[in-house]
Amino acid sequence: MPALDRPTRNPPSRRTLALLMIPVIVFVIAAYVGDALTTTLADTHPLTLLALNARVRVLVLVTNELDATSYYVVGFLRLVVTDPLFYLIGYFYGDAAIRWAERKSPSYGPMLRSAERFFGKASYPLVLIAPNTYICLFAGAAGMGLAAFFTLNIVGTIGRLYLIRRVGETFESPIDQVLEFFQEYRWPLLALSVVLVVFSILNERKAKGETEVEALAHLDEDLTRAAQPTETDET
Repeated sequence: MPALDRPTRNPPSRRTLALLMIPVIVFVIAAYVGDALTTTLADTHPLTLLALNARVRVLVLVTNELDATSYYVVGFLRLVVTDPLFYLIGYFYGDAAIRWAERKSPSYGPMLRSAERFFGKASYPLVLIAPNTYICLFAGAAGMGLAAFFTLNIVGTIGRLYLIRRVGETFESPIDQVLEFFQEYRWPLLALSVVLVVFSILNERKAKGETEVEALAHLDEDLTRAAQPTETDET
Protein backbone atom coordinates (compact mmCIF):
# COMPACT_ATOMS: atom_id res chain seq x y z
CA MET A 1 0.00 0.00 0.00
CA PRO A 2 1.42 3.45 -0.82
CA ALA A 3 2.71 5.50 2.06
CA LEU A 4 0.10 8.21 1.50
CA ASP A 5 -2.93 5.99 1.96
CA ARG A 6 -5.84 8.42 2.11
CA PRO A 7 -9.51 7.57 1.74
CA THR A 8 -11.33 8.86 -1.30
CA ARG A 9 -13.52 11.80 -0.28
CA ASN A 10 -16.64 12.90 -2.10
CA PRO A 11 -15.07 13.70 -5.48
CA PRO A 12 -16.44 16.25 -7.92
CA SER A 13 -18.60 15.08 -10.79
CA ARG A 14 -16.90 13.91 -13.97
CA ARG A 15 -18.14 17.06 -15.68
CA THR A 16 -16.60 19.27 -12.99
CA LEU A 17 -13.34 17.34 -13.14
CA ALA A 18 -13.26 17.72 -16.92
CA LEU A 19 -13.78 21.47 -16.56
CA LEU A 20 -10.94 21.64 -14.02
CA MET A 21 -8.64 19.89 -16.46
CA ILE A 22 -9.30 22.27 -19.36
CA PRO A 23 -6.96 25.00 -18.05
CA VAL A 24 -4.31 22.39 -17.22
CA ILE A 25 -4.43 21.06 -20.79
CA VAL A 26 -4.27 24.61 -22.16
CA PHE A 27 -1.14 25.35 -20.13
CA VAL A 28 0.51 22.06 -21.11
CA ILE A 29 -0.02 22.94 -24.77
CA ALA A 30 1.26 26.46 -24.05
CA ALA A 31 4.42 24.93 -22.54
CA TYR A 32 4.98 22.90 -25.72
CA VAL A 33 4.63 26.08 -27.79
CA GLY A 34 7.00 27.89 -25.45
CA ASP A 35 9.58 25.12 -25.80
CA ALA A 36 9.37 25.33 -29.60
CA LEU A 37 9.61 29.13 -29.65
CA THR A 38 12.16 29.70 -26.87
CA THR A 39 14.99 30.64 -29.21
CA THR A 40 12.66 32.93 -31.18
CA LEU A 41 10.90 34.76 -28.34
CA ALA A 42 13.56 34.95 -25.62
CA ASP A 43 15.03 38.22 -26.91
CA THR A 44 12.09 39.57 -28.93
CA HIS A 45 9.02 38.86 -26.77
CA PRO A 46 10.33 37.66 -23.40
CA LEU A 47 7.08 38.33 -21.53
CA THR A 48 5.10 36.26 -24.03
CA LEU A 49 7.59 33.42 -23.66
CA LEU A 50 7.35 33.57 -19.87
CA ALA A 51 3.55 33.45 -20.06
CA LEU A 52 3.78 30.36 -22.26
CA ASN A 53 6.44 28.52 -20.31
CA ALA A 54 8.07 29.26 -16.95
CA ARG A 55 10.68 26.53 -16.86
CA VAL A 56 13.88 27.44 -15.04
CA ARG A 57 15.82 27.84 -18.28
CA VAL A 58 13.20 30.29 -19.58
CA LEU A 59 13.22 32.25 -16.34
CA VAL A 60 17.00 32.56 -16.57
CA LEU A 61 16.90 33.63 -20.21
CA VAL A 62 14.26 36.34 -19.81
CA THR A 63 14.96 37.76 -16.36
CA ASN A 64 17.33 40.47 -17.60
CA GLU A 65 14.98 41.32 -20.48
CA LEU A 66 12.09 42.18 -18.15
CA ASP A 67 11.47 44.75 -15.45
CA ALA A 68 11.01 43.35 -11.95
CA THR A 69 7.22 43.78 -11.87
CA SER A 70 6.62 41.92 -15.14
CA TYR A 71 9.06 39.18 -14.20
CA TYR A 72 7.62 38.52 -10.75
CA VAL A 73 3.92 38.89 -11.58
CA VAL A 74 3.83 36.84 -14.78
CA GLY A 75 6.42 34.35 -13.56
CA PHE A 76 4.54 33.78 -10.31
CA LEU A 77 1.15 33.35 -11.94
CA ARG A 78 2.51 30.99 -14.59
CA LEU A 79 4.27 28.82 -12.02
CA VAL A 80 1.37 28.44 -9.57
CA VAL A 81 -1.68 28.48 -11.84
CA THR A 82 -2.17 24.70 -12.02
CA ASP A 83 -0.86 23.76 -8.56
CA PRO A 84 -4.22 24.12 -6.72
CA LEU A 85 -5.90 21.89 -9.32
CA PHE A 86 -3.53 18.99 -8.65
CA TYR A 87 -3.80 19.61 -4.92
CA LEU A 88 -7.57 19.21 -5.24
CA ILE A 89 -7.20 16.02 -7.28
CA GLY A 90 -5.04 14.56 -4.52
CA TYR A 91 -7.39 15.82 -1.84
CA PHE A 92 -10.56 14.40 -3.37
CA TYR A 93 -9.21 11.14 -4.79
CA GLY A 94 -6.63 10.26 -2.15
CA ASP A 95 -4.83 6.98 -2.86
CA ALA A 96 -6.52 6.70 -6.27
CA ALA A 97 -4.72 9.88 -7.32
CA ILE A 98 -1.40 8.36 -6.21
CA ARG A 99 -2.14 5.24 -8.24
CA TRP A 100 -2.97 7.40 -11.25
CA ALA A 101 0.35 9.24 -10.96
CA GLU A 102 2.25 5.95 -10.82
CA ARG A 103 0.37 4.44 -13.77
CA LYS A 104 0.74 7.63 -15.77
CA SER A 105 4.52 7.47 -15.42
CA PRO A 106 5.38 3.77 -15.07
CA SER A 107 9.06 4.38 -15.78
CA TYR A 108 9.12 6.74 -12.78
CA GLY A 109 6.98 4.53 -10.56
CA PRO A 110 9.75 3.58 -8.09
CA MET A 111 10.83 7.20 -7.87
CA LEU A 112 7.26 8.29 -7.15
CA ARG A 113 6.91 5.68 -4.41
CA SER A 114 10.12 6.91 -2.84
CA ALA A 115 8.81 10.45 -3.08
CA GLU A 116 5.60 9.37 -1.34
CA ARG A 117 7.52 7.89 1.59
CA PHE A 118 9.79 10.92 1.83
CA PHE A 119 6.82 13.26 1.54
CA GLY A 120 5.34 11.82 4.71
CA LYS A 121 8.46 12.93 6.59
CA ALA A 122 9.18 16.24 4.88
CA SER A 123 5.94 17.45 3.33
CA TYR A 124 6.33 21.12 4.23
CA PRO A 125 9.90 21.53 2.90
CA LEU A 126 8.99 19.70 -0.33
CA VAL A 127 6.01 21.93 -1.04
CA LEU A 128 8.15 24.95 -0.20
CA ILE A 129 11.10 23.96 -2.40
CA ALA A 130 9.65 21.88 -5.26
CA PRO A 131 5.88 22.28 -5.69
CA ASN A 132 5.64 20.36 -8.98
CA THR A 133 2.61 18.42 -10.21
CA TYR A 134 3.26 15.32 -8.13
CA ILE A 135 4.24 17.16 -4.95
CA CYS A 136 1.01 19.19 -5.12
CA LEU A 137 -0.95 16.00 -5.69
CA PHE A 138 0.78 14.33 -2.74
CA ALA A 139 0.01 17.36 -0.56
CA GLY A 140 -3.69 17.01 -1.28
CA ALA A 141 -3.67 13.24 -0.82
CA ALA A 142 -1.83 13.58 2.50
CA GLY A 143 -4.51 15.97 3.75
CA MET A 144 -2.25 19.00 4.07
CA GLY A 145 -4.37 22.01 5.04
CA LEU A 146 -5.29 24.37 2.22
CA ALA A 147 -3.89 27.41 4.06
CA ALA A 148 -0.58 25.65 4.70
CA PHE A 149 -0.36 24.48 1.09
CA PHE A 150 -1.00 27.94 -0.34
CA THR A 151 1.38 29.62 2.11
CA LEU A 152 4.24 27.24 1.36
CA ASN A 153 3.57 27.30 -2.38
CA ILE A 154 3.45 31.09 -2.57
CA VAL A 155 6.52 31.67 -0.38
CA GLY A 156 8.52 28.98 -2.18
CA THR A 157 7.60 30.27 -5.62
CA ILE A 158 8.53 33.86 -4.78
CA GLY A 159 11.80 32.62 -3.28
CA ARG A 160 12.60 30.63 -6.42
CA LEU A 161 11.91 33.64 -8.64
CA TYR A 162 14.10 35.83 -6.44
CA LEU A 163 17.03 33.40 -6.58
CA ILE A 164 16.77 33.08 -10.37
CA ARG A 165 16.64 36.88 -10.63
CA ARG A 166 19.91 37.08 -8.69
CA VAL A 167 21.45 34.36 -10.87
CA GLY A 168 20.45 36.35 -13.95
CA GLU A 169 22.16 39.45 -12.60
CA THR A 170 25.32 37.50 -11.74
CA PHE A 171 25.58 35.82 -15.13
CA GLU A 172 24.18 38.63 -17.25
CA SER A 173 27.05 38.58 -19.74
CA PRO A 174 26.88 34.82 -20.55
CA ILE A 175 23.09 35.03 -20.83
CA ASP A 176 23.40 37.95 -23.25
CA GLN A 177 25.79 35.88 -25.34
CA VAL A 178 23.25 33.07 -25.51
CA LEU A 179 20.55 35.53 -26.62
CA GLU A 180 22.90 36.92 -29.28
CA PHE A 181 23.45 33.38 -30.52
CA PHE A 182 19.68 32.90 -30.73
CA GLN A 183 19.41 36.12 -32.72
CA GLU A 184 22.15 35.17 -35.15
CA TYR A 185 20.81 31.69 -35.88
CA ARG A 186 17.12 32.35 -35.24
CA TRP A 187 15.55 30.39 -38.10
CA PRO A 188 17.74 27.25 -37.96
CA LEU A 189 17.25 27.13 -34.19
CA LEU A 190 13.49 27.57 -34.60
CA ALA A 191 13.35 24.65 -37.01
CA LEU A 192 15.46 22.52 -34.68
CA SER A 193 13.34 23.44 -31.65
CA VAL A 194 10.10 22.51 -33.42
CA VAL A 195 11.55 19.17 -34.51
CA LEU A 196 12.74 18.40 -30.98
CA VAL A 197 9.37 19.24 -29.43
CA VAL A 198 7.49 17.11 -31.96
CA PHE A 199 9.96 14.27 -31.42
CA SER A 200 9.55 14.45 -27.63
CA ILE A 201 5.74 14.31 -27.95
CA LEU A 202 5.87 11.34 -30.31
CA ASN A 203 8.43 9.59 -28.13
CA GLU A 204 6.25 10.15 -25.07
CA ARG A 205 3.27 8.65 -26.87
CA LYS A 206 5.33 5.66 -27.95
CA ALA A 207 6.70 5.06 -24.46
CA LYS A 208 3.47 5.59 -22.49
CA GLY A 209 0.79 4.95 -25.10
CA GLU A 210 -0.50 8.50 -24.80
CA THR A 211 0.75 12.05 -24.55
CA GLU A 212 0.44 14.21 -21.45
CA VAL A 213 -2.50 16.03 -23.03
CA GLU A 214 -4.28 12.74 -23.78
CA ALA A 215 -3.63 11.51 -20.23
CA LEU A 216 -5.19 14.66 -18.78
CA ALA A 217 -8.15 14.44 -21.17
CA HIS A 218 -8.85 10.89 -19.90
CA LEU A 219 -8.21 11.73 -16.26
CA ASP A 220 -11.75 11.02 -15.06
CA GLU A 221 -11.67 7.51 -16.55
CA ASP A 222 -8.15 6.84 -15.27
CA LEU A 223 -9.02 7.92 -11.72
CA THR A 224 -12.05 5.64 -11.74
CA ARG A 225 -9.86 2.70 -12.74
CA ALA A 226 -7.19 3.68 -10.23
CA ALA A 227 -9.78 3.65 -7.46
CA GLN A 228 -10.41 -0.04 -8.05
CA PRO A 229 -8.58 -2.25 -5.51
CA THR A 230 -5.62 -4.26 -6.78
CA GLU A 231 -4.53 -7.74 -5.79
CA THR A 232 -1.78 -6.18 -3.69
CA ASP A 233 -4.31 -4.11 -1.77
CA GLU A 234 -6.55 -7.11 -1.17
CA THR A 235 -3.69 -9.09 0.29
